Amino acid sequence: MEPVVISIVVAAIVMVFLVASSVRIVPQARRYNVERFGRYRRTLQPGLNLVVPMADRINTKLDVREQVYSSDPRPVITEDNLVVNIDTVLYYQITDPRAAAYEVADYLQAIDQLTVTTLRNVIGSMDLEETLTSREEINSRLRAVLDDATGKWGIRVNRVEIKAIDPPHTIKEAMEKQMRAERDKRAAILHAEGERQAKILTAEGTKQKDILEAQGAQQAMILRADGEAKAVELVFQAVHRNNADPKVLAYKYLETLPHLASSDNNTFWVIPGELTEAVRTVTRAFGDDGASTAPAPPAEPSAGAEGAPDEARSPELEAGSSLLLDAAAAADEAEKQAAAAVSDAKAEAAAAQSPQVPRRA
Repeated sequence: MEPVVISIVVAAIVMVFLVASSVRIVPQARRYNVERFGRYRRTLQPGLNLVVPMADRINTKLDVREQVYSSDPRPVITEDNLVVNIDTVLYYQITDPRAAAYEVADYLQAIDQLTVTTLRNVIGSMDLEETLTSREEINSRLRAVLDDATGKWGIRVNRVEIKAIDPPHTIKEAMEKQMRAERDKRAAILHAEGERQAKILTAEGTKQKDILEAQGAQQAMILRADGEAKAVELVFQAVHRNNADPKVLAYKYLETLPHLASSDNNTFWVIPGELTEAVRTVTRAFGDDGASTAPAPPAEPSAGAEGAPDEARSPELEAGSSLLLDAAAAADEAEKQAAAAVSDAKAEAAAAQSPQVPRRA
């Protein structure tokens, strides 16, 4: 009985082992490649899978989720013979587990080397400044080359990003100096532009001010001229309306003469040529008034009819001749007074200019 029991136990253990080795549970987002007698058989999907014990075996276990691979900084030479260190970040995903396992020995190393060679080809056609400012273009070109090369490996490259570009230390210092000089240049340009705008605005303001002042002076002169014209017109109408005779006008003419030397700043003034005529007119006016107001001498009776006209005519001639003499004397006296007034005005003007000379009362 004991050999039979031992045989049953051994058989049960073998069956359990065979069942356990034939069942494979694949997690989600995983793929298992199965080989039968060393040849690829199939790829196990997530879940419960059965394999042939002792004949099938799991060769590779792959993760089909999107993976991130960061490469180490690699030296790259630019077109202007400068060495820069560039490190990249690669986002990829396995789409075909069979190709990823059997088409390439190590797909990560293959992707890394392909990234470096492609990066050197791309950067070698650019100078340093273009390399620093053309990251999007470099990323797109890298992705196109890697996606085309890794397609047959069962891998899809989703994104390629340049993480850092490190130029040499001396180049960094030169770039910093260049940036500092560029900033100083822009600051100087902005300062000069501000001063130019300020000067332009100041000139515009001065121009507007001068224009407004000129317009104001013009309007003031126009209004002053209109006022003077209206005043002259009113005076002219009043004179003609009141029918002023030459005597009044001559008197006003003489009355205005003392105002010519009234100012202390007047050093030279001219006496009009009509002064003598005006004086004679005023004198003649006063002479006519005296003649009109003087009492007439009584007429003597005539001795006869024939001698009467001669006797009556002789007193009139004598009276007329005396009036003419009085008028001439008055004119001469007026001329002397006018000359004295002129000399007094000149003396006052000279005294105003020289404080040492006492002014005449």
